[in-house]
Amino acid sequence: MIYYKTAEEIELLRQSNMLVARTHGEIANIIGPGISTKKLDQIAEEFIKDNGGIPGFLGYQGYPNTLCISVNSTVVHGIPSEYLLKEGDIVSVDCGVLMNKYYGDSAYTYMIGEVDPEIKKLLEVTKAALYKGIEKAIEGNRLGDISYAVQNHCESHGYSVVREMVGHGVGRKLHEKPEVPNYGKRGNGLVLKKGLVLAIEPMINMGKKEIFQANDGWTIRTKDGKPSAHFEHTIAVDHGKADILSSFEFVEEVLKNK
Repeated sequence: MIYYKTAEEIELLRQSNMLVARTHGEIANIIGPGISTKKLDQIAEEFIKDNGGIPGFLGYQGYPNTLCISVNSTVVHGIPSEYLLKEGDIVSVDCGVLMNKYYGDSAYTYMIGEVDPEIKKLLEVTKAALYKGIEKAIEGNRLGDISYAVQNHCESHGYSVVREMVGHGVGRKLHEKPEVPNYGKRGNGLVLKKGLVLAIEPMINMGKKEIFQANDGWTIRTKDGKPSAHFEHTIAVDHGKADILSSFEFVEEVLKNK
């Protein structure tokens, strides 16, 4: 069942997603060499609760933390730990919030200090692919148009698209239908209608597309041990142009001034 959101519901979803965006701003303030991923998680949990939200991932299907923090060859669902970030690492931070009965969901891949130029390019291409997908999230297009736009951009730069992990609908549940793959054919799939709210989230590998799940039952890593990047926005399908409900503005303002 696909739930289309009213204008009022979209405003509630925007509030949840803006709290996610502000949480990313807090993370951006302190992320850097020598900080543990567990510390980032604690700061996010406190900030979300202090601002009237509930951490959306904490306890979700038994997940133990507020953030998913995925370093280097970890694709997604990395569990915060005592690991100290170091110069040259890349770190996907995925954050979810429940507020006013609606979820927000957004991810950003951070660079720690000076990062290898090839890895930096992977991040730039992945982030650009997210916006290429969002450009296609308009009424009258099809789901496959989003998927193809992401895939085409990344593969044209020599990167590979993770198949098993996908974007999703967002609303009163964190994961709603439909699934949003990062690969597909133009003109295929669900016809997009106004009020459909989607989390679009390219997960792109520098090496091959194959992944595996670690023994903790959560952490997803690249099989070849090469880096993976991940960016995510929650958007509402609309006429002519998608409405981006989340934001990288807070993160990028902080990073620009660091």
